[in-house]
Amino acid sequence: MEKSIKLVSYVLGLIAVACLVTTMTAAKFQQLRQQNGAYSNDVVSIQTREKQLDCLAINIYREAGYEPFEGKVAVAQVTMNRVAAGKFGNDVCGVVYQKNVFMEKVVCQFSWACDSVHRNRPINKEAYNESYEVAKKVLLEGFRLSILKDALFYHATYVNPRWQLDKIGQIGQHIFYKQKGTKI
Repeated sequence: MEKSIKLVSYVLGLIAVACLVTTMTAAKFQQLRQQNGAYSNDVVSIQTREKQLDCLAINIYREAGYEPFEGKVAVAQVTMNRVAAGKFGNDVCGVVYQKNVFMEKVVCQFSWACDSVHRNRPINKEAYNESYEVAKKVLLEGFRLSILKDALFYHATYVNPRWQLDKIGQIGQHIFYKQKGTKI
């Protein structure tokens, strides 16, 4: 009788440990997917990933091409935060090239995207290559700056749009914001 009680206790303990390990493993995989900017459990083709990488790299180049590493990462991270927020576009390219109509005028989320002449042609190859490397770190490796985990907006230090947003901080020549009281 005592042996059967010990055996049942042992089996129940194994089942409990197996359930705990399964739950923790699933939670960790979900956390890693979110950290690495995975949009869903869908498989992404190489062509799609390369297109997203190109969109992110040109955005970094146009917005922060001459900023230090942290400034480039910050711009990339805001782009990825916008993808995660789901209100600015369905993927990196959708966010980068998003346009809105404001007072009967087409306005781009990133002003350079409305300039169709020089939109995708980098002038300074070295600055573009640095931007491309940062894009790979952010998009493919999930590199992030913890201070900007909620940042959705930024502007250059030489303008003052008088936004009613919560200021997060400044990196290089950009000031970063989040929506009032929101978390991604």
